[in-house]
Amino acid sequence: MGSWVLLAVLLGFLAGAARGSEPWSNGTQVYSTNANSGSGSNGAFVALTLIQSAAAKGAVCLDGSLPGYHLHRGSGSGSNNWLVNLEGGGWCNDVKSCVFRKGSRRGSSNHMERQLQFTGIMSNRPEENPDFYNWNRVKVRYCDGGSFTGDGADAASGLYFRGQRIWQAAMDDLMAQGMHSASQALLSGCSAGGASAILHCDEFRGMFPSNTRVKCLADAGMFLDSVDIAGRREMRDLFNGIVRLQGSGRSLPRSCTSHMDKTSCFFPQNVLPNIQTPTFILNTAYDVWQLQESLAPRTADPRGLWQSCKQNYASCNSNELQFLNGFRNEMLNAVKGFSGSGQNGVFINSCFAHCQSERQDTWYSSNSPRLGNKRIAEAVGDWFFERGNAKYTDCAYPCDGTCHHLVFKGRHL
Repeated sequence: MGSWVLLAVLLGFLAGAARGSEPWSNGTQVYSTNANSGSGSNGAFVALTLIQSAAAKGAVCLDGSLPGYHLHRGSGSGSNNWLVNLEGGGWCNDVKSCVFRKGSRRGSSNHMERQLQFTGIMSNRPEENPDFYNWNRVKVRYCDGGSFTGDGADAASGLYFRGQRIWQAAMDDLMAQGMHSASQALLSGCSAGGASAILHCDEFRGMFPSNTRVKCLADAGMFLDSVDIAGRREMRDLFNGIVRLQGSGRSLPRSCTSHMDKTSCFFPQNVLPNIQTPTFILNTAYDVWQLQESLAPRTADPRGLWQSCKQNYASCNSNELQFLNGFRNEMLNAVKGFSGSGQNGVFINSCFAHCQSERQDTWYSSNSPRLGNKRIAEAVGDWFFERGNAKYTDCAYPCDGTCHHLVFKGRHL
């Protein structure tokens, strides 16, 4: 199979995976996949709309600027259906990382692109997105650094933690744009946006009448409370910082916080058991963001012994693969009870990747990843429209030849 190479500034790469006190911000990464070179999208470019009513509600980005979204109107049979996509892009968990972040598109609308191309599940072309192409499709921009959950401020640093207010202001604005009368609605997101989709799923359901079909899709949002290679819990430390700094606990689902601590309830795995709204979990069993930043971060690997494995899955030795297969087992266990419900769906493939619903080559193309001979778009469509089985779990690496693995080149990760 051919390969293609994409340059990605790290704040944008992997849905902008800046995090912690070491934001992915310096330099440019080069990565390639084993995808077909003809997998690009022709999706529409959609303009940014700033939410003018947000300021009066205190619903502002980290730097105090207005939040925004990109809306592409539906047509024909999809004109009364809505797909709301929550943008991803990591988190900030202390004042230093949030101050850094507010100077970027992840913390200020002053730095956001004025147009975004809608690809994958957001595409307006039926040959790229057969089930949702003619829906009203919205990408809500992410500029709070706390998965749309925070409610606080740090006056000394000029920081506003208003993620929950941004969420509500965006939903209010979209309701006024016609979403209140939706026949069908799907809340989605990838990476930190995938986590957001889970955390806000039941809240989203509650905005609509009972006869509206409402569901949620989380792509690469299953960040696990796992032990890293040094025996520490890197993700728990990160999430604890977010919850404490941003005041996120008040916004997290009561179905979780009523019996678990607030930091635990920032982990989607602890929200899923009590989620009421039909939800689809799309994830790789070997999520490369978690491999690089949670399982084998530089703090846990000061000698760089995992460097080759982190850059190229083919370089992982047997011990490293054994550790990663333990992570895969954790992922499968985390969704085991959830997947037993007939209303939910899962697609967990054994790929070294991150975010597969918004990339055209992985969502719906001639050589997209498949499980049960279903491409991701087909599996999600079957689940949403209740056309058939929607539970797909891959065998362990390296059995799946359809994966679009990410391979990194250049500077360290």
